[in-house]
Amino acid sequence: MRITPRLPLLLGFLTAIGPASTDMYLPAFPAIEAGLHAPAGAAQYTLAAWFAGLAVGQITLGTLADRFGRRRPLIVASAFYTAACAACALAPSILALSGWRVVAAIAASAGMVIPRAMVRDLADGHAAAAMLSRLMLVMGAAPILAPTLGGAVLIFADWRWIFWIMTGYGAVSFALVVALLPETLAPAGRTALGFSGQIARYVAILRERGFLTHAAMGAAGIFAFFAYLAGSSPVFIDGFGLSPTAYGALFGFCAAGLIAMAQLNARLLPRFGHGTILRWASRIYLAAAVALAVVAFAGIHVLPAVLAPVFVMVSLQGVLNPNTTVGALSRHAAHAGSASALMGTGQFLMGAISGLLVGVFTDGTPRGMAALMLIGAVALAIADRVRGRA
Repeated sequence: MRITPRLPLLLGFLTAIGPASTDMYLPAFPAIEAGLHAPAGAAQYTLAAWFAGLAVGQITLGTLADRFGRRRPLIVASAFYTAACAACALAPSILALSGWRVVAAIAASAGMVIPRAMVRDLADGHAAAAMLSRLMLVMGAAPILAPTLGGAVLIFADWRWIFWIMTGYGAVSFALVVALLPETLAPAGRTALGFSGQIARYVAILRERGFLTHAAMGAAGIFAFFAYLAGSSPVFIDGFGLSPTAYGALFGFCAAGLIAMAQLNARLLPRFGHGTILRWASRIYLAAAVALAVVAFAGIHVLPAVLAPVFVMVSLQGVLNPNTTVGALSRHAAHAGSASALMGTGQFLMGAISGLLVGVFTDGTPRGMAALMLIGAVALAIADRVRGRA
């Protein structure tokens, strides 16, 4: 089918469900803990639960998308996401909120894994990377607007209204998928595998060197990025004393850098190729992580000194995300849904681990966040070296 101008906009809106649901309630962590009478750091476990749900959902829904097409799983998942967000708004405890966040994440993962597979259905190589970069322009509005909106909601209303807004987002997504989303996977291209057949497919994908190295790079970057997502709220709100609104603006500033780099990536791809861009991005990423760790462990309590390397690393996700995805999926056109799901599952397992570790090491300083971001950056650089020898 032909790629219409509105398709990247629609796919971006659906993909943004994940970042919006992750970021909108970050400024509300202290309010959630107070409202549910939970100890400090408990709200970060709801974020880890969210990441775990995304990992489970992606591996499941990617398989369903290869079997039933792209459109039907998105319709069902959008309905479940809407219901789960309403349950989050009514949650009586941190445990209940964490449980419903897992359900919402499993459903939201459809909007993250299936659009990537749809891009692979329609394009490959530079064209696919360029389309993913345009898609990120749309979905990138979510991390800019979501925490700012969340902080604004807290000025006028209870934190539960943040989840009612997510409920509305899910309802709009459901309506858009039903009314506008085309099917990109023809019936002839669909596969119906049993459990053993699907496991064999995953094993075959993991044996492909290009997939493994690019997926490892993506997972390492996500590990560092989610350390920032889970750790930035206590660092900047509790440690530096920013208001939720100011934190939302700072978060949006970093997200704007991510969007800008994604658009620059689309322009650089025809000239340099995704391999060269990834090589330089991983080196700069590591340098920024080292700088952040030095500032954090030297006890330099200066906001710009912490923010500058964080901004560089978050911005570079706009380069890492599309290029690692294209590199991982380029040889798996026949089962792009499964390959995309496998890649996403690995990424969000790393995100769940990162979120749990940040919760353990939260102490009001940037040290825990900086240490975990450095671990991710080192793993990214190692995976890039291995990729270079492939």
